[in-house]
Amino acid sequence: MFRLDNKVAIITGGASGIGLSISRLFAKQGATVHIFELNIDQAEREADLINANGGEAYFHKVDVSKQKEVKKAVDKIAKENAIDILVNNAGIAHIGTVESTSEEDFDKVFNVNVKGTYNCLQAVMPHLKTKGGVILNVASIAATVGIPDRFAYSVSKGAIYTMTLQVAKDYLKYNIRCNSISPARVHTPFVDGFLKKTYPGKEKEMFDKLSKTQPIGRMAKPEEIGSLAVYLCSDEAGFITGCDYLIDGGFVKLNN
Repeated sequence: MFRLDNKVAIITGGASGIGLSISRLFAKQGATVHIFELNIDQAEREADLINANGGEAYFHKVDVSKQKEVKKAVDKIAKENAIDILVNNAGIAHIGTVESTSEEDFDKVFNVNVKGTYNCLQAVMPHLKTKGGVILNVASIAATVGIPDRFAYSVSKGAIYTMTLQVAKDYLKYNIRCNSISPARVHTPFVDGFLKKTYPGKEKEMFDKLSKTQPIGRMAKPEEIGSLAVYLCSDEAGFITGCDYLIDGGFVKLNN
C-alpha cells in the first residue's frame, strides 16, 4: 500500500527539513523525484544520496519566486516524462507582529510562500490536466490559529490553505486532487539554528519548552510529515480532495 511506483513528483524545497523527508520517502515508495532548490550543492548531494540508496532523484536550481525559472524547469521535466505529483513545500519563516514586520520582510515572505506556490501551480497545471494528478501544499497550524509574533508567516500560510480549497474546486473535472497538510512544530535543522541564534546557551531549555507546547509533549519528526504526504499522494487517498490535514500533536484541538 501507499506505493508511488511510476509516479513523477516535483518537490519544492526538497533538499532540507520536511521537504527532504518527503523526497526520501517518495523515492523509497517508488516515485521519480525532482527536487527544486535554491541551494544547488545541497540539492545535488541529497539527490545523489537518494540514488545511491536505490531511488531515482534529480535536482534543479529553481527560485520558486521567479515564474520564468519555475516554468522552464517544469516544462523540461514534462518534456521527458508526464508529471503526476506536485508538492509545494518551499517556504520561509519570519518572526514579528504587524508593527515590527517591515515591508521588505513582508514582501519576501509572500514572494516565496505565496507567489512561489502560485508559480508552481500555474506551471504544472497544464501538464496535470492531460491525465490528472495530485497536488499537496504544505500549510501550517498558523493558517487557522493565532501564533504569537508570526504575522507575515501566518498570513502567508492562510493563503496556502485557501489556495488549496480553490484549486481543488476548480480542477475536480480534470481528475486533479489538491490537499494541504498543517504541521505544528517540527524538529528540523531550522529549529536548531533558530535556537542557537536566539537563545545561545539555553538551547536545550528552550527546545524542551517549545516541545511541550504540543499536548503530545514533543515536536514532530520530519519523516512523520513525510509519511502523511506519501499517503495523500498515493492512489489509496483517491477519494480525498479539498482537505487540510492537521499533524500537530493535538495543538489545535487539545491546547485549551
